[in-house]
Amino acid sequence: MKRISVDIGGTFTDCFFVWDDQYVEAKALTTHHNLALGFNEALDLACRRAGLDRGTVLQEVDSVRYATTLGTNALIERKGPKVAAIVTHGFEDTIPLSRGRGYGEGLDYSMQQNLPAAERPEPIVPRRMIRSVKERVNSAGKVVAPLDPENVREVVRELVDAGAEALVVTLVNATENPVHELAIQEIVLEEFPAHELGAIPVLLGHQVSGRKGEYVRATSTIIDGFLHEIMFHALSQLSNNLRDSGYDKPMLVIHNSGGMAQMNSTDALQTIHSGPIAGVGAAEHLSKETGLGHVISTDMGGTSFDIGLVPEGGVKHYDFLPTIDRWLVSVPMVHLDTLGAGGGSIATYDRIHDSIKIGPESAGSNPGPACYDRGGLRPTVTDADLLLGYLEPDNYANGYIKLNPKRSRFAVEETLCDPLDMDVLDIARAIKDGVDEQMAIGIGKELRVRGYLPEDFTMLAYGGNGPLHACGVARHAGIRRVLAPPFSSVFSACGAGNMKQLHFHERGVHVTLYNPTSRQLYADYAEFNAVVEELEARGREDLVRQGFAAEDVKYRLELDMRYGNQLLTQAVALEDINRMNGVADVLAMIRIFGDVYSHRFGASSAAPEAGIRCNTVRVASYVDGDVVSFESLESGGERTVPTEASRRDVVFIGHDDPISTPVYDHSALTHEHVVPGPAIVTTENTTYLVEPGWRLEPTRQGAVWFLQD
Repeated sequence: MKRISVDIGGTFTDCFFVWDDQYVEAKALTTHHNLALGFNEALDLACRRAGLDRGTVLQEVDSVRYATTLGTNALIERKGPKVAAIVTHGFEDTIPLSRGRGYGEGLDYSMQQNLPAAERPEPIVPRRMIRSVKERVNSAGKVVAPLDPENVREVVRELVDAGAEALVVTLVNATENPVHELAIQEIVLEEFPAHELGAIPVLLGHQVSGRKGEYVRATSTIIDGFLHEIMFHALSQLSNNLRDSGYDKPMLVIHNSGGMAQMNSTDALQTIHSGPIAGVGAAEHLSKETGLGHVISTDMGGTSFDIGLVPEGGVKHYDFLPTIDRWLVSVPMVHLDTLGAGGGSIATYDRIHDSIKIGPESAGSNPGPACYDRGGLRPTVTDADLLLGYLEPDNYANGYIKLNPKRSRFAVEETLCDPLDMDVLDIARAIKDGVDEQMAIGIGKELRVRGYLPEDFTMLAYGGNGPLHACGVARHAGIRRVLAPPFSSVFSACGAGNMKQLHFHERGVHVTLYNPTSRQLYADYAEFNAVVEELEARGREDLVRQGFAAEDVKYRLELDMRYGNQLLTQAVALEDINRMNGVADVLAMIRIFGDVYSHRFGASSAAPEAGIRCNTVRVASYVDGDVVSFESLESGGERTVPTEASRRDVVFIGHDDPISTPVYDHSALTHEHVVPGPAIVTTENTTYLVEPGWRLEPTRQGAVWFLQD
């Protein structure tokens, strides 16, 4: 296996390089103006460590996979084209009204309780850029009002004259019959051919989401249209860079569904959060191979702290109506909770509470934290870590970045010392403890709302700052077992290397599996199977187009089910059922749904007497591939304390005075050693901070246990 996997984050570009049995990790600063430069720098470093030439590597490597947060950042910063929307006549206000919930979606729980004070998000498509056309398709897919081509031409010209740079078409019931959306696309291409100047991209709602729900399908398509141009140019830039370096295979892009595909089979919407979700995929793979049990994955990078949940058995949680930024969308996405708490998170003075506020604003990679000495003037979490003695100024990121403690001290003094009337070290201590508590609260909330207890979980701490803050986060969260996984500093990039080619296709349906009025089970097996076969065919077509044999494609059937008229729907994966051939299959689906529902909400919560309905049929089509193998996390035998490389005074939370602390290098992280706290272990890509009362126990493949004494 020869593979390059890249996770382009807001601060660092991580590279995980596999060359036969050799695994290499490397990092470089993200170059936002040209992502290819940061990629080349990280790959060059990986090649030097492997003793290989970049040109040779790119000619012989099997695949190059990208995960990126570029789309996430563009959406947050509202950097994109002017998008216009065409809707069915009479539905012009569906998008602006946002189901009456637009004020609350995307806000944290505390803000949702104070909606009168909430600010409505700035619309991506303002009301003046929405036009309607006279047409109508009913819920059964029958055309009841034909489309008027001249009306369409008039509307399209109006929107282009108003400055539209991308066009979104979302018509009522287009998932049942897309004939009018397709006709509008043809008319736009006639008016503005793709080969002429003035051509604009046209995105159709039924192609982005096959699920019912006019508003969520519209917002999904709008976000896709908003990100289309920037993602196309950025990914094309990366693709051209590979071509220029001798790589002649298709570039692969990681999806937020937990799979990947070639760039020509990727929607911009599918790239949102793809980097952190690759980390959740790696956590799932590690859990399955090593029997870790319940796992909470935590990725602390330079910009954010991402939390993923993998219960015992290695089954990820999915969101089928996730909120992206402030918008509800209908795209299957691995569940992820993201906090604005990373190494670059900026600490500011909160005048209302007379305290320190950390994040969500980040210094990113340019200018970066004040200690990077690149023009940053505001204190960050990394500055606090440096002042407390956790980081080595001349050996940060293997000496790639020289840190300046004087800049950190100056930033803290200038912005926080006077209003808080505290000295520099006390403020640094408060920043460190505050960000650890903030992350622990996020973990506790994520677990408890799903009925789990933190003490039953192993916390995976990865990302550039994960091992540095692992003990502090676990202490606040009440977690006693923390594992820094193999390749922890580039674990999300490692997860990208394990992804399989996968596509989700779904369709909204009205299937009553059990009718309580007539007391009858669903019996129209042919109709149900026809939907499944159609979705499988679409998935198979996607994968065959990317070079796979049809017989290698595998399928997994999933249903969104609910009891009666409940608003809440539960996704159910049917591992052993892919067709409905009789009463036994219907009863098996009902039983699996009841088991999943009862496990999540309690044994007495199931209500089959209200009826059982299926709203969505979903098929995951995928092809298995080679994966990185994780060795056992157990390593018996006697352990000894390694020889320290140096010693320095370090300030720990809960201790008034600095403690003389041993500092070790990467040679301490072998399975023969135990590192008692307090201690610091500095490696090429990250720093392990062992707080008093904890110890490190490395394993054979490079994973490291943080255990409480």
